[in-house]
Amino acid sequence: MAMTNQQIIDETVKFVRETLQNAEGGHDWWHIQRVWVNAKKIAEQEPCDILTVELAALLHDIADSKFHNGDEEIGPVTAGKFLQGLDVDANVIEHVQQIIRHISFKSSFGEVKFQSPELNIVQDADRLDALGAIGIARTFSFGGYKGREIYNPEVPPDLNMSKEEYKKSTNPSINHFYEKLLLLKDKMNTTAGRQMAEQRHAFMEEYLRQFYSEVE
Repeated sequence: MAMTNQQIIDETVKFVRETLQNAEGGHDWWHIQRVWVNAKKIAEQEPCDILTVELAALLHDIADSKFHNGDEEIGPVTAGKFLQGLDVDANVIEHVQQIIRHISFKSSFGEVKFQSPELNIVQDADRLDALGAIGIARTFSFGGYKGREIYNPEVPPDLNMSKEEYKKSTNPSINHFYEKLLLLKDKMNTTAGRQMAEQRHAFMEEYLRQFYSEVE
C-alpha cells in the first residue's frame, strides 16, 4: 500500500535527523527544521506542490557539498535514493533533486538553468536562515568550524568572486556579510520571503554598526 504524504514527510524527518545528528551547528537538524517551517509559511501564500516543497526543504542539506569536498551531486543523489526507497513519485523525486542542485547562493553565479515556484519558496526559506540573528550565529559557527579569522581589516571583502573563488574563499567571517548575507534581501523570490527578510536585514546592519563601533 502506498504511503500517505504525511507518512512520507514523517519518514523523511526521521532520516534527516539521524543523518545530520553530528553536523556542523549551522547546517544541522535545527537549521533544516527552521527552513522547513519557513517554507511552509511562504507556501501558504504561493501556488505550489506542497509535498515537493516540504521534501526539498527537509533534504536540501542532506549532503552539503561544503562538507563533501565540493561534490555538488552527492546531495541530489542521496536524496533521490532515499525517496526512491519510499516509493515517491518519480517526477517529485526529480523536482526535489533539481531544487537541491539549484538552491544555494553560489548557484546564482552565472546562468540560472532551473526555475520553479517550489524552488523559489525553498530557496527563500533557506536564505531567511542566513539572515538576522540566526544568520549571524551561523556565520561565526561556520567560520569557527573552518578556523577562519573573525575580522581582519587588511583583507577587504571581495565582491567580484567567481563561483569557484567563492567556494574556495577563506576570507574572515565579517567579510561574509558583504559577500553574501547583505545581498540576500534583494534576491528573495516571493513576496512573503521579501517581507520576512526586511527586518532580519535591518538587524544585521545594526549588528555591523555595533561591531565596528567596538572595533574602533
